[in-house]
Amino acid sequence: MAGALAVSLRTRTHDDLDVLYRISADLDTWEERNSREPSPLTRAKFDARLARADADDSSEKTVAFVIDAGGTAVGSASLSDFDRFAHHAEAGIALLPEARGRGIGTAAIRQLVEFGFVRCNLRRIHLQAIASNVGALRAYEKAGFVVEGRLREHAWVRGVYEDIVLMGILRSEQVATSLPQMPSAAPGQRSRASTEGSR
Repeated sequence: MAGALAVSLRTRTHDDLDVLYRISADLDTWEERNSREPSPLTRAKFDARLARADADDSSEKTVAFVIDAGGTAVGSASLSDFDRFAHHAEAGIALLPEARGRGIGTAAIRQLVEFGFVRCNLRRIHLQAIASNVGALRAYEKAGFVVEGRLREHAWVRGVYEDIVLMGILRSEQVATSLPQMPSAAPGQRSRASTEGSR
């Protein structure tokens, strides 16, 4: 369980790149993280993508953090697709295989939601996940997300069509909790640990 670990969200550092590349290049979990067609990802392409994202100061497109558990980077969490008029954004999370099923994802998504509502003045946060990703759906429900809909046979996942489950949480629904640590980076200090979603 994550109770034995201090789970926090923090800014990306150079030392985190190996972990983040390992997550991004994992073909076994590709469809859980994004909707693009699976393909091998080289380290050079990964580094170039991060460099382009870091150089893009045109707008506040993504607020991204590294998920730290017990002093070790184990994943990434982000808020993206901000609508500054309606005050909503999409959440995304990705974990190393060995970090799953330990409560780390639930702790991280709770902190991400807290950051979105308290620091970014969001009114609503939404996400999507493939229906077979039961562990992720359970973690989101524990964090307060509710199922809002389903896109039937919307994703092609390892040889079969799967439903996409749409989930969301409103600021008025959030239960105040005592969190281990709020993320230290402000929205203007984007670390862009990952640009991938939480499918």
